[in-house]
This record gives sequence, C-alpha cells and structure tokens, in this order.
Amino acid sequence: MRKLPPLNSLRAFEAAARHGSFTAAAKELFVTVTAVSHQIRQLEDLVDKKLFERSGRAVLLTDAGAAFYPRLRDGFDQLAEAFAEVSGEKEADVVSVSMTKVFAERWLMPRLDRFHSAFPNVTVNVHASEKVVDLRAEGVDLAIRYGPIDLASKPTILLRDVYVAVAAASISNADRQSVIDDYSKRPLLAYKWKNPAFLCPTWSTWLAETPHDVDRDFKISWFSEETLALHAAERGLGPLLSSNILVDEKLRDGTFCGIEGPILPGYTYRLIEGPSFGKKKSAVRFAEWLKDEAAAFARRVPYSVDDSAA
Repeated sequence: MRKLPPLNSLRAFEAAARHGSFTAAAKELFVTVTAVSHQIRQLEDLVDKKLFERSGRAVLLTDAGAAFYPRLRDGFDQLAEAFAEVSGEKEADVVSVSMTKVFAERWLMPRLDRFHSAFPNVTVNVHASEKVVDLRAEGVDLAIRYGPIDLASKPTILLRDVYVAVAAASISNADRQSVIDDYSKRPLLAYKWKNPAFLCPTWSTWLAETPHDVDRDFKISWFSEETLALHAAERGLGPLLSSNILVDEKLRDGTFCGIEGPILPGYTYRLIEGPSFGKKKSAVRFAEWLKDEAAAFARRVPYSVDDSAA
C-alpha cells in the first residue's frame, strides 16, 4: 500500500514552488493564502523537514524542497495527461504559445484566422508578455523569442527583421517617396527597449546614413511601450523607426508609407519548444504552420531574412 500525503498539501506545495509565491498559489487554487500556508505546514510536519524559507512575501525552496519539487511536478504532469486520455478530454486540441505583446498584435493576429480555418478543432491560447516565461511552469507549448542568437545552439529561426523608417500616409507626400525633412514640424517617435543589453537601432544611426537638413534640431518623442509608439505613428504624430515585420501589414494596406533612407539590421525571432511540445499534435501543427507563414513572409519581403541581420 502506497503511503501518500494529502493531495491538497501536495497541490499547495507544487503551486507555491512553481510560482515562488504563496499568494500566486492561492490565486491559482482558489483558496486563501492562509489555507496554502496551512497545507504546506502540514506537509512539512509529515516529512519532518522545512520545504520553504519564508522572507516577507517571497518564498524560496530549501534543499529538501528543491529535491522534492521536480519529481512532484513531473508526477502531476503525468496525472494530467492520464486523466485527459481516460476522460476523453482533448487537451491535445489546445496549444499555448508565448510571445511579446507587439509581435502577437502586429504579426500573429492578422494571420491567426488562417490557422483556425485550416484547423478548426484546435484552440490557440496566446500568452503575450515582455517577460521570458518559464514554459513548464506556465504550461506553454511554444514560445517565440526575439534577440541575438547563438548559431552553435542550432536554434529554429522563424524570422529575421530589419528596421525601416515609416510614417502615416496621412502626413506623407502623396506624389513621391517621402524623405525625413518632409516631417520637419513633427517629432521623431521612439520607444524604450525592454532589454538594455540589446544594441537597438536608433534614429541617430539612421540619420547618419541619410541626407537631411543638418541644421534641423530633431526632437524625439519617447514611449515606454513599442505598441504605443506604433499606434502614435498610425495616428500621424510623427515618423517611427520600426521592425519591418511589425509594420508590414500597415505598409501593405496603405496606413504607413516608407521613408527614403537606410535599412538597419535587427534581430531574430526563434521558435522554442516547451516540455509538452512533442506530446501534443496541436503544438506540432501550430509550429509547422508558423514556419510556413514565416517562410511566405520571407519570400515576399526578401530583406527580412538578410543574414547580416542575424
């Protein structure tokens, strides 16, 4: 006969360890923080070991807790898979994907209906965040991550981007391609990159490579979020230096016009597989669809795959 502790205590411990927070665990389990604390204390009494170090609101696993957590987590994963199979619940028909908010809004959303048309029985859950999420902890099957890459790690490259200057058609020259001096009465729009380690393309680099009125004092209007800068540009507040991947749809529908000037190298969007990826046909289908969509984009916009941008 197996000797097992109460299931509620195990669930409380697993959720708290995964989130690193009793509060987050309580929210997930729909109980109070006091209840979570009580269940974990009960488990600690049963094993006669301390499983967490508590420091204010933060909680850290002890050595005993760190040794226990991975085995319990894997056990819960297997239980969930077994239940889904036995109950007939089609967990395999759900795929969860993580990416940045702006990529989800500007690149994935305009295409997602095509996936639903091709695979109407597959539900796509989109986790949009600027933070790098723990794929196992968040139950994410696939992640699309942006930045420099290490080719030695053999990443699955989805897209490479470049940076181009654009402005709303409503404030651009309709008779010829616009130049930056056409926007002399408007500020240049820019946004703060979330990762300061990235050498982000800048207006100063772009201006150094294009003819312009050198006596003009360019002013920059800064936005804390990339998506806000894109919305500001759409509404004609000024020109924006942006990833071609993120402005492609608006260039094609005439909302944006390109501004004459250099094309600056960007970074790479790569596809990351979560721990559950190989077990779910829906995740494999979605990954293949993403690759097909990215390849179609690259064929239509050749400089998006310029190797110099890697």
